[in-house]
Amino acid sequence: MTDSSDLEGTTVGVFLAPEGSEEAEFTDPRDAVTDAGGTIDVLGSELGEAETVNNDLEPGGSYEIDRTFEDAENEYDALIVPGGTVGADTLRTDDDAVDLLREHLSADKPVAVICHGPWLLVEADVVDGRTVTSYHSLETDVRNAGGEWVDEEVVVDDGVITSRNPDDLDAFCETLLEEFSTTDS
Repeated sequence: MTDSSDLEGTTVGVFLAPEGSEEAEFTDPRDAVTDAGGTIDVLGSELGEAETVNNDLEPGGSYEIDRTFEDAENEYDALIVPGGTVGADTLRTDDDAVDLLREHLSADKPVAVICHGPWLLVEADVVDGRTVTSYHSLETDVRNAGGEWVDEEVVVDDGVITSRNPDDLDAFCETLLEEFSTTDS
């Protein structure tokens, strides 16, 4: 397990849609990174408040966006993309979010993506040749994008950490902390 200073000096960008991102898939990884000494920037389409959901149905909390995708440079040591059907669908239609993710991965920096979040990986055209897990309904999307979809708790492939759903958050957070702690900050 990662000790509380393993991510000291590491800055992580967490994507958040204006509405519809799954709250636990945002807050659990965010808290894991800060508890490990890392710094978080919440990234969104526009500044202001973003509204999360619980189980894609019930309203969640409201969270402040620190920077827009457009203004965020590829300066982060790692990125996290939560799921949530509506949130992930919104993020994959944001060209600035897609570009930031693509640039980040092309610079060989890790990204952790959970549940419906791999839609953003598909849109960024970075799935081809990778093994990925996600919420089961994305299996065909991943395969059509050239990836191998597997039904596993967490998968790491060439800098991309993926997980299926909120039930996998413990393993997802533990794995992203391990992977993020090996990055050069």
